[in-house]
Amino acid sequence: MRADARRNRQSVLDAAYDILAVEGLGVPIDEIARRAGVGAGTVYRHFPTKESLIEAVVLDRLEALTAKARSGIDFAEFFTVMVEAGLANRAIAEVLASAGYHIPADADAALNAAFAELLQAAQRRGDVRLDVTPDDIQALVIGCVATARHRGATDLVQIVVAGLRA
Repeated sequence: MRADARRNRQSVLDAAYDILAVEGLGVPIDEIARRAGVGAGTVYRHFPTKESLIEAVVLDRLEALTAKARSGIDFAEFFTVMVEAGLANRAIAEVLASAGYHIPADADAALNAAFAELLQAAQRRGDVRLDVTPDDIQALVIGCVATARHRGATDLVQIVVAGLRA
């Protein structure tokens, strides 16, 4: 892919992420193109359907979160990052909660594995209780996001992280 095409594709992904995070899945392709500074044809050249664009946005963000998890970040800090990502991005929450979108299993598995590795390292250091599983953590992230959406910003993340301590 040419350098300008890569830049245009990334501009579309970034614009789509920003607007979908605020407005959800109903935003028109033309608006995403306008915010990316490209024409709708450019968007369709890279993403033939709106669904393929949304899937690419989700995949891009899953890969970014996986990279963050593998960057040496602390478990508690990454737990907070995951909750904030769920809160900040309405579209990702909608996509993950709905059927019909294909998110490559290996991307989701890579993020889950990276998060599990953070958990296991924290458990080996004695920072997190040994009886906590990756499934527990996933449920707690989802619960924190849902609660914060329902009640607004809370200190629930700190309460949960404190409860996970060994």
